[in-house]
Amino acid sequence: MIARWIFLLMLLAAAPALAQQNVRVPAGNVQLAAQLFKPANAAGRIPAVAIFHGCGGPGQNTARMAGLLASWDYAALVVDSFSARGLKDICGRNWPSQADAEARAGDIDAALDWLGKQPGIDPHRLAVMGYSYGGGVAMLRALSAKPRDGAASPARAVVLVYPDCALADSLGPSLRVRQPTLFAMGALDDWTPVSQCKAVIDRIAMGQHLIETKVYEGAHHSFDALGLPVRYLDGVGNRSKPGGCCGAHYGAHEPAWKQFVADVQAFLAKTLAP
Repeated sequence: MIARWIFLLMLLAAAPALAQQNVRVPAGNVQLAAQLFKPANAAGRIPAVAIFHGCGGPGQNTARMAGLLASWDYAALVVDSFSARGLKDICGRNWPSQADAEARAGDIDAALDWLGKQPGIDPHRLAVMGYSYGGGVAMLRALSAKPRDGAASPARAVVLVYPDCALADSLGPSLRVRQPTLFAMGALDDWTPVSQCKAVIDRIAMGQHLIETKVYEGAHHSFDALGLPVRYLDGVGNRSKPGGCCGAHYGAHEPAWKQFVADVQAFLAKTLAP
């Protein structure tokens, strides 16, 4: 416990002043609520990362990552795909269908399009980061051929954090990836297991060299949920189980989170360099 707080205090002490504002992102017939984080004294046009939450909606993990990104001189847009649609937590037994996920993929195009038009942001250095269900949606988007309806160019890099890889089952046996993509997963994850993501990666016929995988030993789903002990949720939907139901472990694993932070920082420094 003490070590975790010391580590967090070190991160905060090293971070420059941040600017944060509530914004709206137009996506079809809704205005998505979002929070934009930026370094307060950023010079020139900076890269940006659009962050997409899991089935529980935006949380401390997405806000924490946005703050870290801003401390590394990136803009970070935490997109709320739920509130404008009257949703809050959809982790239960009636959790998102394949059609729901494919529809939500349009939020990614909308966020990239919005980010690319903001002053001080480099439209040619945009990335997407998705968590769990949001990671599965980002994966669908990363594996699709073109942006939708004339939207902004696809992201230059994609980070998939314990993504729902079962969503790729409908995409066919041969897949293609066009941008560097990082899969960050917990070895003990029984909600979005590593085996499902490995099966997706094995189906990528073009762009295998663009894939990076990080598997954190001893970590379950939501290994970045600092302060939350690992527990079993028996009522959550689980696409990795027969019939999509039910139950999974989730909770923090501090060593995995620390390594994940270092891995994301290195990946983005490499892929979003000028």
